[in-house]
Amino acid sequence: MRSNSSSSLGPRWTNTPSDAASSPSVASITLAAAGRHRGMKAVLVSNEPPSASGEQLEQRSSIHRVRKAYEQVYDQLRELITSGELKRGERLPNETVLAAEFGVSRGTVREALRILAAQNLIRTAKGAGGGSFVTLPTVDHISEFLQANISLLSEVEDVELGEFLEARELLEAFAARLAAARHTDADIDRMRRTIVDDPMALTTENHFVNNKEFHSAVLGASGNTLLCISAQPIFSILQTNLSRTELDATFPVRVNDDHREILAAIEAGDAEGAEQRMRRHLEYLRGTYEKIWRDPRASAQG
Repeated sequence: MRSNSSSSLGPRWTNTPSDAASSPSVASITLAAAGRHRGMKAVLVSNEPPSASGEQLEQRSSIHRVRKAYEQVYDQLRELITSGELKRGERLPNETVLAAEFGVSRGTVREALRILAAQNLIRTAKGAGGGSFVTLPTVDHISEFLQANISLLSEVEDVELGEFLEARELLEAFAARLAAARHTDADIDRMRRTIVDDPMALTTENHFVNNKEFHSAVLGASGNTLLCISAQPIFSILQTNLSRTELDATFPVRVNDDHREILAAIEAGDAEGAEQRMRRHLEYLRGTYEKIWRDPRASAQG
């Protein structure tokens, strides 16, 4: 591929013959890995007419749909980002340079960049210092994406309350067990800061902040990133419904006491006890959620 001094991708790719880039038979670009330390190169593939009939081709298991050009540009850029060839914060060449290097139109490049941006692999900024910059997704980004989509499923009633509660129990009870075995002093301090002497003195908003922080701390102490990613969206959706409700005056007291017992088991390294106490806590919450689910006017009193 052409080397371009203005491109930050420069030595990572090499050009194929220039006449191939202008050939009308060029269909797309495919990724050829030259090894982790040798970089990547784009290879232009011609779309020659098949000599066999369509029916014969369909019978061959090795025949696959040719991916669209923008998909293949996306594949190569994604590979460069996830492999570390392109670093976090690194600026991509502009659309014109990328189009020239890949031998495709700017529209094709733009579509590939749009998909990367949707996946939080790049961010786009406008202005003199703008452009497309590598930005790898974080746990919070992925959790927020999942939360938005799971929430939509809930709103159209494709996911019912019982499914949320079952999933939460499976994830958080197991997280409490792991936390008992894997926690650090910092994890214990983070949990302890959410437990107060007089929960009745807290505002409703502060109670929900402490509640979220405690459960996030337990998940974090489990040492399992995928548990955090999976459990946080479920917790957030349930708590959003709960926060719209007038809660019984004893609710914050019971939650605070439950959290204190869970913390004690985790700090003592009692995996079985931590799991069982988390299950009892979630079972208590089940009754409250069942009263208020989908009805923001409902009250959890009584």
